[in-house]
Amino acid sequence: MLHRLIALAAVAAAALTLLVAGASGGPAAAPSFPVTITADNGAVTVPRQPRRIVSLSPTATETLFAIGAGPQVVAVDDQSDFPRAAPRTTLSGFIPNVEAIAAYRPDLVVIAFDPKGLADALGRLGIPVVYHNAPRAFEGAYRQIRQLGLVTGRAAAAQKLIAGMKKRIGALAKRTRDRGAGLTVYHELTPDFYSVTSKTFVGKVYGLLGLENIADAADASGSGYPQLSAEYIVAKSPDLIVLADGVCCGQKPSTVGARPGWDRIDALRTGSVVRIDDSIASRWGPRLVNFFRAMATAVARLRS
Repeated sequence: MLHRLIALAAVAAAALTLLVAGASGGPAAAPSFPVTITADNGAVTVPRQPRRIVSLSPTATETLFAIGAGPQVVAVDDQSDFPRAAPRTTLSGFIPNVEAIAAYRPDLVVIAFDPKGLADALGRLGIPVVYHNAPRAFEGAYRQIRQLGLVTGRAAAAQKLIAGMKKRIGALAKRTRDRGAGLTVYHELTPDFYSVTSKTFVGKVYGLLGLENIADAADASGSGYPQLSAEYIVAKSPDLIVLADGVCCGQKPSTVGARPGWDRIDALRTGSVVRIDDSIASRWGPRLVNFFRAMATAVARLRS
């Protein structure tokens, strides 16, 4: 009888230990599948935790690795250049080859574009596809991170990532908003002066930092991506110029300074021309914090 009581006490103690560990952030229960989310291609059901993920979205690739799903990723597209550990391939997210994608035997494919019915084509092969198009607001970006956490069995890590991003971005915005008030910005997508307005995801970064976007008044079509003229930019004389075409097109402060008449722009006079990595400025994943930090630093320098 004594031996039996000791055994029961040991079992109860073990159960209590597991319970406490779970409550304190220790070993957690295995993720529950199947999981169904609503992505840009409608309802998507992932029957079991994926082990062979193919990412054709540079933003999703960054997110997958940030939430700890990197070991589940077997291939990424040719534009997914971050992090370095990502298994980069010649797969294209713009001109996809269904047979080449299927050759990796994926149990989940994540895409940022859906050319030629890619999602449906892979679906007919029994491959779940999550289509995450570029969001127009921050909450859309957080929703995508949350969904990638759910479909990969990394929900807790995704929530932690989102909370950290919101905290850091909120602090940067709070510290910068008053400093940014009254300052104007020109964001350059390409050397032929395509830009972004406050309607776009990138434009909302500047708005949150209190900056006025010179492209807003020139967007007659309402596309959010107007092509400005050199004369317009010089006349507006922005306080800050952000170059998001350095990697693609070799633009830098010296090349901008050599443009005819641009030496009269305030940003050139104060040395406020910032070169931001194209990939950081065009993605909406974990490195969004880096973008905010770079812009907040540029504003602080302007006001110092």
